[in-house]
Amino acid sequence: MDILLSEFQARVARVQALLHRHDLDAALIYYDELRSANGFYLSNWVPQFESGAVLAPLEGEPCILGGPESEPFARADAAIKKTYNVPVFMVPDEEYPYARILSVGQVMAEALGGRPLRRLGIVGLGVMPYALHAELTQQLSDVELADITEPYEQLRWFKSAAEVASIRAAFAMATQALAPMSAQIVAGNSEQQVGAAGEAKARALGCSGFGYRTIVGSGPRAGSVVPTPTARRLADGELVMFSISPKVNGYASSVGDTTVVGGAPNQAQKRLLSHMAHAFDIARQQLVVGRTGVEMDAPIRAYLLECGYAPYMLVPYIHTVGLFEAEGPFFGPRSHVTLQPHMTVCIDISLFGMPDLHGARFESGFAITEDGALPLAPEIDELILSHR
Repeated sequence: MDILLSEFQARVARVQALLHRHDLDAALIYYDELRSANGFYLSNWVPQFESGAVLAPLEGEPCILGGPESEPFARADAAIKKTYNVPVFMVPDEEYPYARILSVGQVMAEALGGRPLRRLGIVGLGVMPYALHAELTQQLSDVELADITEPYEQLRWFKSAAEVASIRAAFAMATQALAPMSAQIVAGNSEQQVGAAGEAKARALGCSGFGYRTIVGSGPRAGSVVPTPTARRLADGELVMFSISPKVNGYASSVGDTTVVGGAPNQAQKRLLSHMAHAFDIARQQLVVGRTGVEMDAPIRAYLLECGYAPYMLVPYIHTVGLFEAEGPFFGPRSHVTLQPHMTVCIDISLFGMPDLHGARFESGFAITEDGALPLAPEIDELILSHR
């Protein structure tokens, strides 16, 4: 079920079309651990330890700029095989006496084959390190830099059939991984045991990684929004919030539930989980092609406000899922982006900071088609709605 090389080549062609429209000679797509998706989109690969960039010329093949430790890794696994070692992307203070190392300016001259470089489009211009920006401006002093982050990232909004298949497979793994996590929610077990059960299941099923570090928060830690598992022992009667995000072919999922240790919620816990399940149901009904974030968010927000949760509504409730578990576009209360076919989204009903109940989350995913929203994790949807 791997994504074919031809799809990555088609993505490069779309980037080159973007360069034509903006009268640019090449694009430099910066990436690091936090922003790995922009590089992965073209290369099907992310490095260990190092940051890097993909250089996509207006014509010809792209290349990867990185460090010597990533070069063999990229040549083995990446969709882009042409690589350059550049000091700004290398492990600081490490020495590589036998590696071929070039400056940014030298790479541009060689990779472009002598073609003129007047205007360079940059993805990540506002977030790249100062050292990289300084090299670009000093070594390419006669080149105009143009920020193309927004139009580039919009290419990632719409998923191909292969991308949707990968995301659907990731949600199937997440569904299977959530069950053993739930089984470990027993008084005396640690949060780490809960997280380990889900991660082990996902790895056994063949996941390629995780969209985020597995979330487990019990008792007061359930209010921490994205708590990672600790050695804290679960206590009978407390809420436990837990989520997991297996990846397939680099594409993420995310499913989440909140339950009570011992399985016997008190009235306040029942009321909270019931309200959140109703909010999830309202959110499902908003997934209509052509609706904006403003339109989708409003009914969900109005219901939770009516239930009295105003101080605890920290995050919006619908966002896109793809190479990251949460990526643009986000369909929040001021978003005028419209929901369109070939998008994949998560509904994330979350409340945090409650004095006694602390926090809770329900999350599941949907593929948007011409005919409506198709569940990516129907069993999780049923689990969430059972709390009503």
